[in-house]
Amino acid sequence: MINVDVAVVPAAGLGTRMRPATRAIPKALLPVVDRPAVQHVAEEAVRAGVNEIVFVVDLGVGSLIQRHFTDGEPLEGLEDLKIRIVVQEEPHGLGHAVLSAREAIGDRQFFCLLADNIVQPGCDVLSGLAAASRGGSVVSLREVGPHMLDRYGVAVPGDRTGAELDVVGAVEKPGVEAAPSNLGLVGRYLFTPDIMEALAGLEPGHGGEIQLTDAIDVVARHGDCRGVVGEHDLLDIGNPLGLLEAAVVLGLDRPEYREDFAVFLRSLELQ
Repeated sequence: MINVDVAVVPAAGLGTRMRPATRAIPKALLPVVDRPAVQHVAEEAVRAGVNEIVFVVDLGVGSLIQRHFTDGEPLEGLEDLKIRIVVQEEPHGLGHAVLSAREAIGDRQFFCLLADNIVQPGCDVLSGLAAASRGGSVVSLREVGPHMLDRYGVAVPGDRTGAELDVVGAVEKPGVEAAPSNLGLVGRYLFTPDIMEALAGLEPGHGGEIQLTDAIDVVARHGDCRGVVGEHDLLDIGNPLGLLEAAVVLGLDRPEYREDFAVFLRSLELQ
């Protein structure tokens, strides 16, 4: 299995689905239980062997994220983590956000984790992506229902063995009629540097933005992309209902909160 020591976390965006909470607080710093989203994602990356994270942020947000990780006592388990901040000057899409980290990444392979999504406890996928690599990029996939095919990038599948497959293309939010499969791209990736070259050569795609899915399509058509199909959904904390659900799942996973929190939740069922 390859070793990946750096990750890119796109944490820009206006957080419009979380207004008014995000009028003054960046969505990446909204708390889930007792820590912000960016810390949950950082801890996941460190569990996979990462020792450096490049956060791609909006103008004015970087100092807040930097302060969270570096001010005061070191965060437990993240003491040796190197934090780098890259500003996405204008919101031109997820692909553009990843491309903004090109200089910081250089010629290294890197994980990419979307800050809107948190893995469920015990369901990490990054090490599985590294294990599936044959030298190219690897994407995390999930079988999604028809109603989700206009919300996700969708993989064009090639040969498949068990949970692993060749990805021979990808389409951004195709909808039911145009979807090449039901395998959605779900926010966890292992990329080789050629993804940056692909991104740099793209024209704006769906929604007038530079789409990461379109760059995945480019590398996949060159035979340089694999996929791993997971069994568990990520926790989508980019909307109020998802944030509530994540707080319940992660709260019940914490030994110091579990018993009292479970008692409270059971009391609600009786009302």
